[in-house]
Amino acid sequence: MKDILGLMKQAKEMQAKMQEMQESLGEMEQSGSAGGGMVTVTLSGKGQMKSVEIDPSLLKEGEGDILEDLIVAAHNAAKEKVEEAMAEKTRELTAGLPLPPGMKLPF
Repeated sequence: MKDILGLMKQAKEMQAKMQEMQESLGEMEQSGSAGGGMVTVTLSGKGQMKSVEIDPSLLKEGEGDILEDLIVAAHNAAKEKVEEAMAEKTRELTAGLPLPPGMKLPF
C-alpha cells in the first residue's frame, strides 16, 4: 500500500513539474538558419513562429522559389531544435522515475 501511495505522490509531483516545464518552454526561443545564414527563423518552445530574418540579397526578382525553400528549411531547423530541447527537459524531469522502457512523456 505504501508503494502505491508513494507512486501516486511521485505522479502528482511529476505532473506539477510537467506544468512548469510547459510554461518554461513557452518562454524559450530557438532559431534555425538555412542558406548559410541567409534566412533565419525563430520559434517559441511551443512552435509558434516569432520572427523571420532574410538577407536583402535574396529579395531580387526571380529569387522567390529559392527564398521559399530557405524559409521552409530554416523553419524545420528551428523546429528540430525546439523538439530536442523538449526531449532534453523531459529526460531531466523523468530521471530516476521507474518508467517502462520506451514510454514517452508527455503522454
